[in-house]
Amino acid sequence: MMNQLKQSGIWMAMAIALTSACQQSSTKTVQTVQKDTVVKSKFLSEPLIKEIYTADPSAHVFDGKIYIYPSHDVESGITENDNGDHFDMKDYHILSMDSISGTVKDHGVALSVKDIPWAGRQLWAPDAAYKNGTYYLYFPVKDKNDVFRIGVATAKNPAGPFKAEPKPMEGSLSIDPAVFTDTDGNSYMYFGGIWGGQLQRWNNGKYDANGSKTDSGKEEEPAIPAKVAKLSKDMLSFDGGVKDIQILDKAGKPLLTKDHDRRFFEGSWMHKYNGKYYFTYSTGDTHFLASAVGDSPYGPFTYQGTFMNPVQGWTTHHSIIEVKGKWYIFYHDTEISNKTHLRNIKVTELSHNGDGTIKLIEPIVK
Repeated sequence: MMNQLKQSGIWMAMAIALTSACQQSSTKTVQTVQKDTVVKSKFLSEPLIKEIYTADPSAHVFDGKIYIYPSHDVESGITENDNGDHFDMKDYHILSMDSISGTVKDHGVALSVKDIPWAGRQLWAPDAAYKNGTYYLYFPVKDKNDVFRIGVATAKNPAGPFKAEPKPMEGSLSIDPAVFTDTDGNSYMYFGGIWGGQLQRWNNGKYDANGSKTDSGKEEEPAIPAKVAKLSKDMLSFDGGVKDIQILDKAGKPLLTKDHDRRFFEGSWMHKYNGKYYFTYSTGDTHFLASAVGDSPYGPFTYQGTFMNPVQGWTTHHSIIEVKGKWYIFYHDTEISNKTHLRNIKVTELSHNGDGTIKLIEPIVK
């Protein structure tokens, strides 16, 4: 889930033509304005669904079918602000596809904010997992004190409906839960987001309601880290404490707050490839997706580089999955609405280079 600046940021990326292996590239030409210059561009991929606005797609293969767990954008009528109050999502719709190029089915409302006992407002980017015959939906929502926590809901069907646990997960905070289950069966949750995601307001497990709205003021210090916690066997709580995710440069030094092109902002994801752990994330206000690689699900992770350039919109939020031997990235932009808070999800193929890096994806082609 992204956090909105009043400035719209980078709307377009200088691009090279890429062919989407999973579907035909969009031929729709749009005009967007950046600094009074009209730029005509084409989108790499078509929206997966146009009947509702969707964002932050977390994709998984469950029982041979692709299920997507996105945010459900709505027109809130709230004026844009740096806290992202205009992203006032109220429920989740779960989507499914029989194949990457297949028809997308909307299974309807799977969970509503009104059905979460402890929730206040703003159902932001969710994720899902499966274990022990049960499907788990992990979601961030502000509690009645307007503090983001992470909750969990369960169902026997991957499309729901889901029933929320009566309280948030103990020790959880901030936004953007992403759950990774390793080959040994252990599951881990990656989470956190700065600015509207409130991560900068936490220190030693305590929340400061009057804390900074951004990560500024400590430019020469290590950047605010994402978080990771091992999940309990029942998938409903953390097994042990919350740990920091350390992202290092190739010299072994932590990325600094001032390094907005590389530092973590939000939108964690984890996938494993050739025995290596790939921690991928959004840089937020600079609009890139970046990757860092490590030898353990806890890290540390060495920064690799950008693997997706900016989409149309403020930022993007992604997931990466393997389907029948090929890798795909699910992401969002604003092709349908041309409004930052009304987004649409997409998918395109992702490739790992021979050196272990991820091939750069240009979501907009000129």
